Amino acid sequence: MVASRSPETDVRAATIVAATRLFAARGFGGTALQDIADAVGVTKPAVLHHFPSKEHVRQAVLDAILAHWNDALPRLLLAATASADRFDAVFGELHRFFAADPDRARLIMRETLDRPTEIRKLLRGPVRRWHAAIGQYVSAGRDSGRHYADVDPEAYVIHILLLVITATASASVTTAVLESDAHPRYDRELARIARASLFPPTTHSPQDTQRSPARKRKPTR
Repeated sequence: MVASRSPETDVRAATIVAATRLFAARGFGGTALQDIADAVGVTKPAVLHHFPSKEHVRQAVLDAILAHWNDALPRLLLAATASADRFDAVFGELHRFFAADPDRARLIMRETLDRPTEIRKLLRGPVRRWHAAIGQYVSAGRDSGRHYADVDPEAYVIHILLLVITATASASVTTAVLESDAHPRYDRELARIARASLFPPTTHSPQDTQRSPARKRKPTR
């Protein structure tokens, strides 16, 4: 049985949603607590009842993003056992999470540019655990020959994360150059780039195998 949400829980959750959207659109410095309260439809003291300051609201927004990955990532890594399956599970979840609410991606981009010191602390702290977990998966695939031999696991994870975030944050603008079927084409190519930069041509994920037969390795002499 799912517990019913209390009015206080709803205000707190709505504040995080509204703050995510406003911080993404205006930046932290360009958003006042009153703006957040107005967006939620409550008074400023009502927001302050849950969050002592705007900085606490910001931290709650970032915590909400991190909480998703702290919960989802171990499940994904355990559920998908094959190398290609694990890639598709993790990359798919990463893309779906940001595509479901592009303001999350826009918020991270703004925070990275506007408050780099705080984001560095985030990367060296809470993000480090799941970054290391995915890096270990890439390392294992590299050592077994499933991934490119020269891939740098830690750098690869950061670049793919940045690729997904920036692509998602700007999709409403950049897809304008694609005249037809814009978003599906945009998303398919994003996934292809991420996959192709990790798996050699002879290694395919299930989706690749369905599209084209795997190439045979040349016999070694």
